[in-house]
Amino acid sequence: MPVCERDPWRNQYFEAVPCPGGVLIPTDDPDSWNWYPDHRWIYDKLRVAMSQGLPCGPHGVLPERFPVFSKPMINLKGMGIGSRIIRTAAEFDQCYTPGHMWMPFLTGAHVSTDCAVEDGEVKWSRQATGKTWDDGMFEYWTIHADGEPAVDRVLADWVSRNMGGYTGMMNFETIDGIIIEAHLRFADQWCDLYGEGWVEALVRLYRDGRWLFADNDRRDGYSVPLFAGHGRRYFHPSTEHQAKVLAMPGVSSLQITFHENKPPEDHPMPPGGFRVGIVNATDLEHGFAARRKLAEGFPAEAILWPEENSAARAHGAAHRA
Repeated sequence: MPVCERDPWRNQYFEAVPCPGGVLIPTDDPDSWNWYPDHRWIYDKLRVAMSQGLPCGPHGVLPERFPVFSKPMINLKGMGIGSRIIRTAAEFDQCYTPGHMWMPFLTGAHVSTDCAVEDGEVKWSRQATGKTWDDGMFEYWTIHADGEPAVDRVLADWVSRNMGGYTGMMNFETIDGIIIEAHLRFADQWCDLYGEGWVEALVRLYRDGRWLFADNDRRDGYSVPLFAGHGRRYFHPSTEHQAKVLAMPGVSSLQITFHENKPPEDHPMPPGGFRVGIVNATDLEHGFAARRKLAEGFPAEAILWPEENSAARAHGAAHRA
């Protein structure tokens, strides 16, 4: 299998594509850190901010203006853990944390972009945006057929100035066109929505150093998660039930996103809920319908729905405390 995948529910996207031995394609930041020592510096979010000329600094260096956004300089597992808004100088002093940094608090559009890079030149990109729910959860993500030209220009310029000699995939998180995170990998949650032949092009990029992908059949795609409450153990729906979800109109793939034999608290999950599955679909309403069907495979009282109030999540938070 060409892709080194730590989440077994995503092997389905890659296991049928042949790849020569010795070709390693990362989907996880620790692997990228180990395999690309010349470019691992991009995981230092302070250096990324400085490379864009942003006002920024480590904790201990007082910002001239507030509010600022504080986060760890490097955090390869759950890169948002420990992040917070700091609104005053007094709060900044109280929140001093070694190894953390600050940068401007940004409020524009939050976009995730996958890029294929050849020797420091962006050859392909695709954007996704998420509809936020609360407490770290998303209602769904849209993988856009239409590009974001302004974001593409920013990323192409940044890559050309900073990534000479690098060939492979990159993922960027931007807010209002400003890079807040960079990764030496792609987003493997929805790559089945990139179109036929994309995984073959991915293998070719890492095998031959060339990006060749027609990409002439773009269409919007949707990645729709299902959340349940924290504080209990879950089991996978039956194979028969999963097959019914997969057979529904518009469904591209189904991921059951947890290990049955692993304690729930050992899964990296947002504070608001435990993600039990993800439906990828080519139509949003079909994705919602498949999510409702998937929910039938779990205890009804545990499922969290975006339209419900926060009482169940508050109960789960109290349970965890």
